[in-house]
Amino acid sequence: MARALISVSNKEGLVELAQAFKEAGIEIISTGGSKKHLEAAGIKVIPVEEVTGFKEMLDGRVKTLHPNIHAGILFQRDHADHVKTMADNHLQAIDYVVVNFYPFKETISQSQVSLAEAVENIDIGGPSMVRAGAKNYQDVTVLTDPKDYASVIDSLKEKQATTLEERQRLAAKAFRLTAAYDALIAQYLTDRFEEEKPERLTLTYELKETLRYGENSQQEAEFYQAPLADDYSISQAKQLNGKALSYNNIKDANAALALIAEFDQPCAVALKHMNPCGVGIGQTIEEAFERCYQADSMSIYGGIVAVNQEISKELAERLHKIFLEIVIAPAFSEEALAVLKTKKNLRLLEVKGFDHKLSPAKEYVSVMGGLLVQDQDIPAYENHEQWQKMGQYDVDPKDLPALELAWKVVKHVKSNAIVVANGHQTLGIGAGQMNRVGSAQLALDEALANPFEVDRDRLVLASDAYLPMADTAELAAQHGIKAIVQPGGSIHDDDSIAVVDQAKIPMLKTGMRHFRH
Repeated sequence: MARALISVSNKEGLVELAQAFKEAGIEIISTGGSKKHLEAAGIKVIPVEEVTGFKEMLDGRVKTLHPNIHAGILFQRDHADHVKTMADNHLQAIDYVVVNFYPFKETISQSQVSLAEAVENIDIGGPSMVRAGAKNYQDVTVLTDPKDYASVIDSLKEKQATTLEERQRLAAKAFRLTAAYDALIAQYLTDRFEEEKPERLTLTYELKETLRYGENSQQEAEFYQAPLADDYSISQAKQLNGKALSYNNIKDANAALALIAEFDQPCAVALKHMNPCGVGIGQTIEEAFERCYQADSMSIYGGIVAVNQEISKELAERLHKIFLEIVIAPAFSEEALAVLKTKKNLRLLEVKGFDHKLSPAKEYVSVMGGLLVQDQDIPAYENHEQWQKMGQYDVDPKDLPALELAWKVVKHVKSNAIVVANGHQTLGIGAGQMNRVGSAQLALDEALANPFEVDRDRLVLASDAYLPMADTAELAAQHGIKAIVQPGGSIHDDDSIAVVDQAKIPMLKTGMRHFRH
């Protein structure tokens, strides 16, 4: 008689599967909680200790780690020596392994969970049985996900057994599960024990959705999410309206969230192709958005807007007039949703956690044959008090807000990056040029050509990396820039200082660059 071993934490669909086993004439072996659950449903099971000859011990740490279990799973039915060994030892085959694991992820997701609690929820016996069943897929069906029960039930009803193809599929899935489970444990303990540069990088992500295509229509793409993602992340966004997000939508939305996290005051960000095209701050979110829009009213078309306060009906009516791909906010009023949902394709994303500062984290970039890992350049909340004067002239205090705004934005612009701003909005952004003075020219031309009645009396300039030559400082002086902020550190710093001193322009050194490739 065929046998199935059942030991699960997740009892979803279990009774239906066990009933199918019973109807197919398959005996069921089960452990503690699963046994009680099935017996309560009127399904007869064999206690695991009856198979092993031992009761559970060590507070349940040992119950299935026994040759009578693992030999039953691992023996090869077409191997004569295996068959003889099983017969000599009066052992029976186990043909179905139905196992899922202790809830380790759910345990460490709880706030202030202790190390002892986490460790006690590391499953040992479950992964051992799953790996054994998956290794022996020629003869054993291993089930780790209730979503797969239905297909196995259908196979039992139609053929009284599973097919090799089905067992192969389930075995591969089982090894993915054990790998992911171990990876999550490894990540947790690596962080908990403060291992800074582990010799192996073990990452695991869970499929969130299959995308229509990648950056281009000929590229297939999927979106995977971290198992313990923060609320303040694109993977945890709640979509309230619109078409499914595309690959490019997700990248742009992520970039918008990273930028707007720099600001505590009401702020609006417009973003296109991974670069901000306008950033505005104000006393109200409506004022902030209007400044954001006026920063670059052309490039915002077809872009993304993110704001860090609830969207009101007034702001929704303003946004409704513009063609946008996505609007991101911590909340939408009911009236705002009613307005914006009239555009059926407009994606509305609600993201929580705007009120909390981002934690240090790693970011990963794939290259051919490898993976680059670095600390994220998360908001450091730098301010002018940490900056040093370069040259003779002190910054006018009324220019400091503009310098801080420009410096916060420039780190989120593709290098070479230049941002020109006043005290409450960006007015020119030069991104991704092969030389810095080219980016400066673009940003200054854009700022001076702005068609709105914006404050151009006191424009400042920020550079994401040092000024390699004096040409950028010369261009800034020619266009009436009132102050410059840059990392400093070029061998030609003295040349740039000579230019700004002659033009009586104060220049500040941050000592920290913000390349973004």
